[in-house]
Amino acid sequence: MQRGMDVTIGNDPLVNWESFQQARSELGANFVRILGYFREDGIKSVDRIEDAMRGHNATAMVIPAHTLKGESRQFGADPLSEVAETIEMIARGCIERRETPTEALEHVVKLRPLFETTLDMLEREANPLVARKPAAAFGRRPVL
Repeated sequence: MQRGMDVTIGNDPLVNWESFQQARSELGANFVRILGYFREDGIKSVDRIEDAMRGHNATAMVIPAHTLKGESRQFGADPLSEVAETIEMIARGCIERRETPTEALEHVVKLRPLFETTLDMLEREANPLVARKPAAAFGRRPVL
């Protein structure tokens, strides 16, 4: 299933729409609610990963990266899941070697923009009738 505004990394789409449709079908009426939980959990996970990176704390990265990995995969957000998995694996390795997670930095930097773009795509597809109001630039009135 191809979407008009499909965003890619290289040649890989940010969302595997077949997996997305499968989740939508399996979750039925609960789909939108669970997607909302993904939003909430994802925001918290990204915040915690960034905080752990700032604090050079590999241990604090593992659980939020693991959570984000699994929840992303459920909705077909494969590239997001892969970045979260990379962060998780780097953090686990750093724990074993008793090192700071500096090698995770480049992946952590990519995480928030990838999460936000992916989430926007998922939410638009889940409810394409919801009109998105553009954010007002500083000092300007919002366009209604």
